[in-house]
Amino acid sequence: MEKQINDLPWVLRSGDLRHNRLLASLPSDEWNRWSPLLEVVQMPLGQVLYESGVALSYVYFPITSIVSLLYVMSNGASAEIAVVGNEGIVGVSLFMGGESTPSRAVVQSAGVGCRLDAQVMKSEFNRAGPVLHLLITQMAQTAVCNRHHSLDQQLCRWLLLSLDRLEGDELVMTQELIANMLGVRREGVTESALKLQKAELIQYARGHITVLNREGLEKRTCECYAVVKREYERLLPPIVAS
Repeated sequence: MEKQINDLPWVLRSGDLRHNRLLASLPSDEWNRWSPLLEVVQMPLGQVLYESGVALSYVYFPITSIVSLLYVMSNGASAEIAVVGNEGIVGVSLFMGGESTPSRAVVQSAGVGCRLDAQVMKSEFNRAGPVLHLLITQMAQTAVCNRHHSLDQQLCRWLLLSLDRLEGDELVMTQELIANMLGVRREGVTESALKLQKAELIQYARGHITVLNREGLEKRTCECYAVVKREYERLLPPIVAS
């Protein structure tokens, strides 16, 4: 159920939906045209925003939530191809020649966001904008990472990308959901998480991951994290505090 602005966190109570960095990058005229059309929504953990092959009804702009895009194979297995937070948009395939998408979009960190009718968005979005470049870069880098880097490195990359989209140093996430996103067995995630915990980089308990040493994670991850982070910083404006 959609919520009124006053029922949501302080970020949205002010009516400032431009904590989504893509929305913040819009010129004033375009923002003034879009803002009345944006609908604020809660995005609970595990919510499926759309399934593979299904026509898109809405595009989503996460604000305090994070969404994973998963490639789903014929046998039901899945692997993460990108993660979208307050830097972007979920439903980018709408602008790449299709009404549907080959991926599944699942909320990996609960929060709030806003959505826009897909057809309205398609008529408004007459230029590629920075988000296409960002998502394509991230998808390509994630594919390379999953093929060539260890599970420990992938988990560090995933934790760092998630932290970049959240306030604080704690993530609410089960090992089973992480395993589905990385396309590996749960036992592998358990083993890697225990290594990070033994190194005093994280603390994990009952679905809560607390990062104790971010610098240590950055040293332990692969170069893929830095590649994606540089693109965010180059193409999108910083979040300005209200």
